[in-house]
Amino acid sequence: MLTLPVYLDYNATTPMDPLVLEAMIPYFTKKFGNPASRNHAFGWIAEEAVDLAREQVSKLIGASDKEIIFTSGATEADNLAIKGVFEMYREKGNHIVTCVTEHKAVIDTCKHLEKLGAEITYLAVNSDGLIDLKELESVLNERTILVSIMYANNETGVIQPIREISELVHRHGSLLFTDATQAVGKIPVDVNEDGIDLMAFSAHKMYGPKGVGGLYVRRKNPRVRITAQMDGGGHERGLRSGTLNVPGIVGLGKACELCRTGMEEEVRRLSYLRDKLENSLLELEETCLNGNKEQRLPGITNISFSHAESDGLIMAMKDIAVSSGSACTSASIEPSHVLKGMGLSDSLAHSSIRFGLGRFTNEEEIDFVIEQTQKAVKQLREGSPFWKLFKEAGKAEWQEN
Repeated sequence: MLTLPVYLDYNATTPMDPLVLEAMIPYFTKKFGNPASRNHAFGWIAEEAVDLAREQVSKLIGASDKEIIFTSGATEADNLAIKGVFEMYREKGNHIVTCVTEHKAVIDTCKHLEKLGAEITYLAVNSDGLIDLKELESVLNERTILVSIMYANNETGVIQPIREISELVHRHGSLLFTDATQAVGKIPVDVNEDGIDLMAFSAHKMYGPKGVGGLYVRRKNPRVRITAQMDGGGHERGLRSGTLNVPGIVGLGKACELCRTGMEEEVRRLSYLRDKLENSLLELEETCLNGNKEQRLPGITNISFSHAESDGLIMAMKDIAVSSGSACTSASIEPSHVLKGMGLSDSLAHSSIRFGLGRFTNEEEIDFVIEQTQKAVKQLREGSPFWKLFKEAGKAEWQEN
C-alpha cells in the first residue's frame, strides 16, 4: 500500500516499532520507579526491567551484560569512549587515529582533544570510502592509545574491515573504538569476533526511541578502563551518572531483541529493494554510485546525479523523504565531508542523494520513488544551462565548476 509521503531516510532516524512502544508504555505509568531505589518494589521492578534490557542488548552484539553502559545516545557514547580513553591512558600516550569520513560526533570530539594536547591522525579513504590498512599500520606507534574507525558509514553505508583493523591495532598494543550506530541491528555485529574494545550505538537507528543508546566497554582481554565524563551518583558502575531513562532503556532492549530475531530475513529483503531502486536510477545517464558496492549496509544507496543539484531534487520530490547527507549536518551549505573525503568534486557532492530503506519500506514505495526520481532528474537537467552545454560538448568528463 502506498501512503504519501514515502519515507526513505532511515539512516537519519527510524520510526519506533509498535512492539517497542508497547513494551515501554508501562514504565511511564504504573511501573515508574527509579532503579536506584533499592528499598521498595517500585525500584526493584524498574531495576529488573533495566537488567532485562541490558541482557537483550548484550545478546545482539555478543557481549556480557556487565559490559553495557547506557547513555543518552551514540553522540554521548562517542564522547565518553574517546575522551574517557584519552584521560585514562594519558600517561601511556596521547596519539589517537581516526578517519576523515567519521561522523561529526567523532571528528569534533577529536578536534576538542587536540586543544588539550592530543595528537590526532586523520586517515584518508579511497574512492570506495575504505581506509588503507597499510596506511593505518604505518601511523601506529608506541604513543597510540586509541584507533576510532566507524563500523558502517552513515552517508554511504560502506563497511570498514573491522576485524583486520582490530588485528593491526591490537598488535601495536592500542585499543579499538568503533561508532557502530549504523551497523548494530542491521547486520551481524559481534564484539568478540570483531575484536572491538569499545563500541557506540543508538536506539533510534534501529526502531527504538530517541534519547537513549549505549557504549560497550570490554571487561577482559584486555580490560578497558575509561574516565567518566559525568559525575554525580555513581550510576552505570560509576561511568555514567544520572537517573536511568527506564522507558527508553526498555525500548532499546526490545528494539535489539526484534533486530536480532529478524535480521537474516530483513537483510535479504532490504538488499533486494535497494538493488531494484539503485539499478533503476543508475540507468539514468551521468549517474554514479558513491561507495563500495560489496562492503556496505543492505538498506542504503548514495547516488550522484550529475547536473542536478540535490537541493533541487529534494524540493522536486516533495512526496519523498530523502536526504543529501547526514542529518546532523543538514543545515550546512558545505558539501558532504564524507563524499569530499572519497574524492568527489564539489559539484558531484552537491548532486548526491542518500536513499535509506528500512523495516516498513515496501516495493510499491520503491516503484514510486524510482518514477519520481527519474522524472525530477530529467526536469532539473532540462532547465540547466550546464546540462545543455555538457550535452552539446559530448564530453562525459566535463563538469561545471
